[in-house]
Amino acid sequence: MSKSPCCASFLNRLSCQPDRLPRLTLSVRQPYALPVPLETDMMLRALDLARQAGALGEVPVGAVIYRSADGAILAEGFNRREIDNDPIAHAEIAAIAAAAKSLGDWRLNDCTLVVTLEPCAMCAGAIVNARVGRLIYGASDPKAGACGSLMRLTEDPRLNHRVIPEAGLMAAECGDVLREFFRKLRKPGA
Repeated sequence: MSKSPCCASFLNRLSCQPDRLPRLTLSVRQPYALPVPLETDMMLRALDLARQAGALGEVPVGAVIYRSADGAILAEGFNRREIDNDPIAHAEIAAIAAAAKSLGDWRLNDCTLVVTLEPCAMCAGAIVNARVGRLIYGASDPKAGACGSLMRLTEDPRLNHRVIPEAGLMAAECGDVLREFFRKLRKPGA
């Protein structure tokens, strides 16, 4: 297969200027293997919030933000898009806003966000902009996940803050809540 003249010219320019090549660093994310009791407790609380959202007819996603140093819960949230008729009323957005208000600071460097579903691009952007120190999520989202499934927005080296997500904490339980919600939604007469 031959290269077009334009492509060949571009490649020649790059090979002559190795310092202009983009520097990519890939992080290695391991499945969540050994959670500490605090993380498990926080995910259980996020699952409770997700079930509350599901009972209200919302996609069941729950989020908890706690102070990493002492485990004090600063904020919680669950999806409220249908209730509030608000396209940005995701669990993570609600929790981030409430945590910033609780701290009196928009910077959440010393906080951990635990969420039942992999954040979308909007939520991943909010996580970066709020400078969340640590991100833990349960189920992956192959259709909209922006923290590993479709892209790795929270790890992009071009941004001024990065957080490597810890994926898969109680993934089966988180996925079951979502599957059950959508199974009921598809049921005739629901």
